[in-house]
Amino acid sequence: MFNLTDEFKLKPTQNQIATFEEWLETHRRVYNHALAERKDWYKSRSCEVNACSLHSCYIIPADAPRPTFASQCKSLTAARKENECLQRVNAQSLQQTLRRLEKAFVNMWEQNHGFPRFKKPGRMRSFSFPQLGQNPLSNGYVKLPVIGAVKVRQSRSIPDGGVIKQACVVKRVSGWYVMLTVQWDVNPPSPMPHGKAVGIDVGLTSFVATSNGLLVKRPRFFVDAERQLKLLQQRVYRKRIGSNNWKKAVKKVASLHEYVANCRKDWHRKLSQQICSDTGMVFVEDLNLIGLSRGMLGKHCLDAGFGQFFNILEQTCFKRGVYFQKVNARKTSQICPNCNVETGKKELKERTHVCSNCGYTTDRDIAAAQVVAIRGLAAVGHTVKMRG
Repeated sequence: MFNLTDEFKLKPTQNQIATFEEWLETHRRVYNHALAERKDWYKSRSCEVNACSLHSCYIIPADAPRPTFASQCKSLTAARKENECLQRVNAQSLQQTLRRLEKAFVNMWEQNHGFPRFKKPGRMRSFSFPQLGQNPLSNGYVKLPVIGAVKVRQSRSIPDGGVIKQACVVKRVSGWYVMLTVQWDVNPPSPMPHGKAVGIDVGLTSFVATSNGLLVKRPRFFVDAERQLKLLQQRVYRKRIGSNNWKKAVKKVASLHEYVANCRKDWHRKLSQQICSDTGMVFVEDLNLIGLSRGMLGKHCLDAGFGQFFNILEQTCFKRGVYFQKVNARKTSQICPNCNVETGKKELKERTHVCSNCGYTTDRDIAAAQVVAIRGLAAVGHTVKMRG
C-alpha cells in the first residue's frame, strides 16, 4: 500500500464552525478524562507502603487492571449511552482521540518523551475520521460523517486510482483545513543508488553546504520576527484575560507564528527541489536533533528546522526518484576528504579546511559535505575516488 496526504482549506458555514468548535471541546474533555484515569492508576501504584500522603491518596483496588486503549474504548461506548454530548460526536472520531493518548504514552516509553499533559481550553485543534463514505470529495465538497458536506477549496485534483481513506479536520488561526489520506493499492519500488552523488552538511553559518560547492546562507525566520513577536506578546500581557481585546491580541500572535512556520516550510521545499535537480543520490548527516535543540544554540537550531528539512528532502527525493540515505555524522569536520586523514578538531571560528598532510584547502562546510558523500558512496557499495 502507498499513502499520501493532501491538505485543502475548508469554507464551512457558521453552523458548521459551531459544530467543529463543539466537537473539539468534546474531544478535549475525553482526552483529559482518559489521561486522568491513567494518571490516577499510575500514582496509586507509586504510593509509599508504610505511610499515607498528606496531600492526596488514590484509592484504587490492587487488582484493578492498567487502563489501556481497548478498556477505555469500552468505557467510552458505555458513556455514550448516557451522555448526550458524546452522542453528537462520531464514535470512531472519539476513539481516535483515545488512540492519540495511547501514542503519547508509547512515545514516552520508547522515545523518552515527557509525560502527557492535560489540554487547556483551546489547545485541542484537530479531530480525525478513520473511515469515510464512497467518493467523499466531489464537486468542491467533502462529506464528513455526521457533519455532512463541507465546502472545500480543492487546489489540486486527486491522482487517478487513489482512494480517500481518512480525514483530519485541523483548526488554525487562518481558518479550517482538512487533511485527506489517499491510498493506492500498489507498492512503488524504492529508488536505487544511481547517477551523481551529493553530500549535504547542515549548520548555522551556512544552512546547507553540498559536496559540489553549493553554500546556502541560513535564513533567520524566527529571529527576524522576534522583535515584532515581543511587541505583540506585550500587548497580550496588558489585556484582561478572556476579554475580546485579549482574544484579538492572541490571534495576532498566532498569525505571526503561522506566517513564520509557512515561510520556513516553503523555503525548505524550494531548497529541496534545487538539491534534487540533476542528482541521483543524496546523503545527509544522521544528527541528534533533540540534543541540538537542547544545547546552547537550541533556539537557532529550532529556527533553522533541520528535522523538517530532512523530512521534506526525503519526500522530494522519493517523488523524483533520487536515492536518499543518512550516514554517520561523527567527525565529518575533522577528516580530510582528499587523503582521509584526521586533521583534528577545529574551532568554530575556523571556516577554512587546510589539510596538513596533503595541503588540500577548501571551505570547512564543503569539506564536511564531501566526507558525507564519501561515506554515503561507501555505504551503498560504490567506488570512492579521492580528490586531487
